[in-house]
Amino acid sequence: MDTQVNLFSRLAYIRVDVAMPDQEAEILIVEDDVAIARLIELHLQRAGYRAVVCPDGDEAMRRLQECAWRLVILDRMLPGKSGMQILRWLNRSGQEERTPVLMVTALSSTAERVQGLTEGADDYLSKPFEPEELVARVGALLRRSEAHMESILACGGVSVNADSNEASIGGQPVELRPLEVRLLQVLMRKPGKTRSREYLLDHVWGHDAFVEPRTVDVTVKRLRGALRSMGRDDCVETVRGMGYRFRSQ
Repeated sequence: MDTQVNLFSRLAYIRVDVAMPDQEAEILIVEDDVAIARLIELHLQRAGYRAVVCPDGDEAMRRLQECAWRLVILDRMLPGKSGMQILRWLNRSGQEERTPVLMVTALSSTAERVQGLTEGADDYLSKPFEPEELVARVGALLRRSEAHMESILACGGVSVNADSNEASIGGQPVELRPLEVRLLQVLMRKPGKTRSREYLLDHVWGHDAFVEPRTVDVTVKRLRGALRSMGRDDCVETVRGMGYRFRSQ
């Protein structure tokens, strides 16, 4: 165990030159141990994810209420609100898309694992752990979550069916390429929320795609051209210096 703690301590001070603006973060790490939190953050960044560390339960609740997260990595024992209190709040918060939770804790008895899973955790990882296993579990949870997302989105008279790669306005089909459908779908998931070019590159083209940010502008232009034929090119709005957002009428 001492060896594992020393490893955490050494890795906690590794410098990573990755820009991590809060508004673009997708994973919330709720962990009060600075070294372990840094270890998790480091490996998630290397895997292509954006993460923010939160050191106590009260701040975690504030962040969870302020914006949506793709996944929460949650310690069970925290200053302020406990991990179990946060988990229970997430399960009764009435979110349309429930945030997946990976509980990471030193409490590793069978009874404690069963309680965490029963209370709503999607997965449970005991400390000490291998960072590669944590990243693999995060990827599995995100894939599972995306697979369960509703395939049909509708807002402001615009409808997108992700399964069939089709879109319609007022019930009339719009001719779009699959990439344009995916772009429209990502923007429609959070109407009114501005998405940067970097966010759209990650969520439309994928983390491993090597494309220029300018590609987003070109695809948005084509998408607007198709929507213009239906009188709705105004629903994809440019936010100068920030990115794009879906604006419902």
